[in-house]
Amino acid sequence: MPKVAVPANGPTDLSDLLPKRLAHARPLFDPDIIGRAIRGSLLKLNPVALLKNPVIFVVEVGAVVTSLFLVRDLATGAAGIGFTLQISLWLWFTVLFANFAEAMAEARGKAQADALRKTKTDSVAQRVLSGGKVEQVSASQLRAGDIILCDAGELISGDGEVVEGIASVDESVITGESAPVIRESGGDRSAVTGGTRVLSDRLKIKITSNPGETFLDRMIALVEGAERQKTPNEIALNILIAGLTLIFLLAVVTLQPFAQFSVTAAGSGAVPSVAVLVSLLVCLIPTTIGGLLSAIGIAGMDRVMQHNVLAMSGKAVEASGDVNTLLLDKTGTITIGNRQAVEFIPVNGVTPAELADAAQLSSLADETPEGRSVVVLAKEKYGLRGREVASHEAHFIPFSAYTRMSGVDIDGRHLRKGASDSISQFVREQGGTVPPDLIEAAERISRQGGTPLAVADGRKAMGVINLKDVVKGGMHERLAQLRAMGIRTVMITGDNPLTAAAIAAEAGVDDFLAQASPADKLNYIKKEQAEGRLVAMTGDGTNDAPALAQADVGLAMNTGTMAAKEAGNMVDLDSNPTKLIEVVAIGKQLLITRGALTTFSIANDIAKYFAIIPAMFMATYPALANLNIMGLHNAQSAVLSAVIFNALIIIALVPLALRGVKYRPVSAGALLRRNLLIYGIGGIIVPFPGIWVIDQIVHVLGLA
Repeated sequence: MPKVAVPANGPTDLSDLLPKRLAHARPLFDPDIIGRAIRGSLLKLNPVALLKNPVIFVVEVGAVVTSLFLVRDLATGAAGIGFTLQISLWLWFTVLFANFAEAMAEARGKAQADALRKTKTDSVAQRVLSGGKVEQVSASQLRAGDIILCDAGELISGDGEVVEGIASVDESVITGESAPVIRESGGDRSAVTGGTRVLSDRLKIKITSNPGETFLDRMIALVEGAERQKTPNEIALNILIAGLTLIFLLAVVTLQPFAQFSVTAAGSGAVPSVAVLVSLLVCLIPTTIGGLLSAIGIAGMDRVMQHNVLAMSGKAVEASGDVNTLLLDKTGTITIGNRQAVEFIPVNGVTPAELADAAQLSSLADETPEGRSVVVLAKEKYGLRGREVASHEAHFIPFSAYTRMSGVDIDGRHLRKGASDSISQFVREQGGTVPPDLIEAAERISRQGGTPLAVADGRKAMGVINLKDVVKGGMHERLAQLRAMGIRTVMITGDNPLTAAAIAAEAGVDDFLAQASPADKLNYIKKEQAEGRLVAMTGDGTNDAPALAQADVGLAMNTGTMAAKEAGNMVDLDSNPTKLIEVVAIGKQLLITRGALTTFSIANDIAKYFAIIPAMFMATYPALANLNIMGLHNAQSAVLSAVIFNALIIIALVPLALRGVKYRPVSAGALLRRNLLIYGIGGIIVPFPGIWVIDQIVHVLGLA
């Protein structure tokens, strides 16, 4: 079964979950990825490709213009060629560094896609014909609707639904988990993925996809980033930085006639060259965030993928960071998954050991998780182990929805286990009486949110088994962390309100929806959205599909039905319903990273004003020398240092853009203060020493 990564006492902080990478996650600066990124950076110099990023497109146009002026100066033998050459080179480096950030993020996705592509193979399938005959065909010949057989050791040739049989399946090529999973017909664990392998038994599978349209094909396309759409937040930021670029473009263009007029009026000074004007424009427009914005979005999807969650769009990842309401299924998400026997309560003079013995005997043939838990509890508490009953001519009575009980007839005893009212009726039919203690114990268990199972030996009532939903360890702490993040948690269950209330109180959810039908889930989500909230939910069944499609973030389980996976905008390959908590943390980290680097980028401009503006006009207006607070050596050195810093800061911030700013669950106000303190003030301070140091190096090397 998939591993549920919930620490025994819960993590101390949701950010503790983020660095945990799966075995197939690549190091940040893997040599192969860097090689791909360098090649990608050069390919992205295509102006058509850069049009989608207006800031970097303007930088490239500036680089082209300065390069053309450099060629002209070389041809005419004009002065200042060395300065123009350096400005031109650093502008090209700025474009390359900006492209490198995006190419690095895309290269990680392509590396993952290559690993997935290696798992694809054109295997041989056993296709069932209409007359029941079986023919051997290539997997590429299969079409949606075909029926195939898969025996132990064979690859599953395409995506499909199990229509007959039960078997263990190795899905490690998809999930990275070595532990096999169970796939069976009916229920919510019937979906299988092409490329996985049957380990035991035989499955009859109905193919649900055509070649090139499989789940694995969609995964490859998505992780490559080719289909990534810009998110609303990213579009808004693009509009902001495009607007700032236009404003600064107009401002710089008007400086040329203003400078010409000033020189003429003052009778001294010099008009700034085109290289200086282009440098000013490039340094003032938000090149840092313009170069990193796309990389941040792609890296967000990559971080989700490293947690074995396939995001169908960047919008889904970003939306998870803005979630207000989180809907969680009770079974398998908040609780372990099946009710477990936790207590034997004897009545009618029966000892606990006698009740445990009878309960275990009546459960030996019960293959349900609840039945097995009765056997385990009797073994753990009273040392009773499974017994060989074949020699005793035991006759097992399977559970029936009509009688609502099961049991065994053995050695003249008629042991029965089932609902308390059914067992009470059985006891009366055998000529016995039901002690008040049994009724009282059953009612007490129900009030506490448990399920009572009564046990009888013929006409004698023996006691009650307490079946209880076991809340996962650390769940209360994790839900408290979500509350600190401003997220309201709602438990969804088909249980009665009394049981639901008890589990909700123990788990620490903010609200619960009991006896929930598919329509109830859908209506609840619509109600939350109508009140302006973003809703996330998990699900794995066909009955969850409408709600998954309606939710802003719908996390479908890979073990679930194909309908659920098609409806959600994320698929958890580990099928761990609590993964949505990690996804929310990653989404918030993405938004914080984008906001932090935008703040840093805009704050950078202050230092560049003090570096370039005095340098441009000191010859005309000597009083502006007072603004040269960094003591830069000369005008050319100041401009060149600012341009170099502007290029290098992009490459310096690439690791932060790919890894993300560390996130801790705090209030929005505290987050804003931290953002302004670290990245706002930091963005103002860092360029001053940075530009000063570069100026010293430029001066020592005699570059300006």
